[in-house]
Amino acid sequence: MKTLVDVNESVLREAMKVAETATKKETINLALEELIKSKLRQTLKGMAGNGMMEIGLSGLRRQRQRRERAYKGLGASVKQ
Repeated sequence: MKTLVDVNESVLREAMKVAETATKKETINLALEELIKSKLRQTLKGMAGNGMMEIGLSGLRRQRQRRERAYKGLGASVKQ
């Protein structure tokens, strides 16, 4: 999908250096993926110990493997 956005060029160049990405597209996609993962981690941390989440470590590992397979199926790169 093509989307036109106005991005601060100096911030984007710095992000490309930090992420070691070759293209603007790759940098933006990586940044969006990392934002999603970060927010999901925050949500999980908020659920820890309050009884809302009834899953163990092995269950979390299985979910991660399923998510990684889904990302690969979409052609996205997932960096851990």
